[in-house]
Amino acid sequence: MNLTRRQTLKSLAALATIQIVPSRVLGLAGQTPPSEEITRAIIGCGGISASHLDMPGRLLALCDVDQSHLDQRMKDTGGEEKGIKGYHDFREVLQRKDIDVIHVATPPHWHALMAIEAAKSGKDIWCEKPMSRTIGEGIAMVKAVEKYERVFRLNTWFRFKDAFYGMGVPVKQIKKAAMHDVLGWPLKITVSGVTGFDWKLGIWVGQKGLPEQPVPQGFDYDFWLGPAPKKPYNENRTHAKFRGYWDYDGGGLGDMGQHYLDPAQYILNKDDTAPISVEIDADPQDADAIGTWRRIEFTYADGCKVILDGANADKDAKYIEGPKGWITKGFESNIPDLEKKLAGLPDPEPQITDFHESVRTRKKFALNEQNGFWSCTMVNMGVTAHRLNKSLKFDPKTLKFDDEEANKLIHQPMRGPWKIEV
Repeated sequence: MNLTRRQTLKSLAALATIQIVPSRVLGLAGQTPPSEEITRAIIGCGGISASHLDMPGRLLALCDVDQSHLDQRMKDTGGEEKGIKGYHDFREVLQRKDIDVIHVATPPHWHALMAIEAAKSGKDIWCEKPMSRTIGEGIAMVKAVEKYERVFRLNTWFRFKDAFYGMGVPVKQIKKAAMHDVLGWPLKITVSGVTGFDWKLGIWVGQKGLPEQPVPQGFDYDFWLGPAPKKPYNENRTHAKFRGYWDYDGGGLGDMGQHYLDPAQYILNKDDTAPISVEIDADPQDADAIGTWRRIEFTYADGCKVILDGANADKDAKYIEGPKGWITKGFESNIPDLEKKLAGLPDPEPQITDFHESVRTRKKFALNEQNGFWSCTMVNMGVTAHRLNKSLKFDPKTLKFDDEEANKLIHQPMRGPWKIEV
């Protein structure tokens, strides 16, 4: 029996059994369409939540396990005077029947659990990147979103709007060049400082051997850890510095990976698959704290490649190149009259780029649980190779590596009582 990659993903996801700390699950039978005014709640009131505050829709609730963060966001939004209620426990937010959309603005080790429970509670989901901390959590998220017929979006937007970092133009222009064979095939994409992208590797390096510190007053550190392993509190583990530790994120790849790699997947027409190999050039890694890497190379079954040059070693790198030509930083190209040529070619297929339109029509958003899963799988392939300091083969149909140690990182155990079982 031949299955498409998307069918394979759904078949694997159907095997997932999700067990989460119980909360009230709302019945969806007879559910009426959302009113013209979409109502929202934001879970996670750290720095990234600022970008969610002014999104369309009426904000009804804020939630955080750090009272100081919650108090600040309540102040920023007008709090109770504006009809906004603050919460400590996200499960209480999900019990409210008057909220349509949940913004998950927490560290990545919470994304899957909160998104799944939001779906079970009849909420649509606006989730921060990376979509999931592991491939297995991503499988479970896809299953839950589709089972409960929810609308999902990932909070990165470069595939459908704004200039794409150093390229200086929207991704649409680069996509057109690729889809109409202007550059030839197969294609190679290089993501580096040379081509206009900063991996922030020096920022997200964790510190080894952290000493225990007193937990700040008003901060529920145990709840912040949630499904992550119990480790003594140190300020470097939490809030603005958490990305430097494997338990919570994936360093520079976790921070910027989907911003950079989701558009690459879209440009290469890989929205329903993943590379078949990942090669890593890095030093051996600490078991807790994330270090840097020099180069990560992904290869697809058709020969296309995506190269992450963390060391900016290739000074002549082009962002995208093929047998017929290249395009690079500032939209420079060796193709004569490229912009004129692209203007005369058909545009990519239209996408819904207004999330609230997706909520009202129940049609998929431009970056949803399906294509978001695949670009996040690419991120997590890189994180796995980096963590183990191993080059790996990967099967996009079975979603397995060729390495037993790597496969153990697909479905990582969670600290009880939080649990996703596959």
